[in-house]
Amino acid sequence: MNLSVLLSGNGQAQGGGQSMVFLIVVYGLIIGAFWFFAIRPQKKKQKEQDAMISAVEVGDSILTTSGFYGVVIDISDDIVIVEFGSNKNCRIPMKKEAIVEVEKAK
Repeated sequence: MNLSVLLSGNGQAQGGGQSMVFLIVVYGLIIGAFWFFAIRPQKKKQKEQDAMISAVEVGDSILTTSGFYGVVIDISDDIVIVEFGSNKNCRIPMKKEAIVEVEKAK
């Protein structure tokens, strides 16, 4: 083949361009599927977790990431003081991020 055929886009060079476009489309679909099935649900769950933590009030019963149940007795910026057990002497400060579940006080 001569150089003018390759530069004009005719011949074998055109088939290579089509396969490159197809490859880009396939990679785009793979990335889109990964975002839809992995990243999007994780961000949605994180937003729900943040909303739950911001709604914690004094007197709410909580479950921590370590599996302990307790009652919130004080809240500051990012720390909550939780009372564990029935003897009312076990009060532990912990980060709000350690809260997994919240049951509102009645």
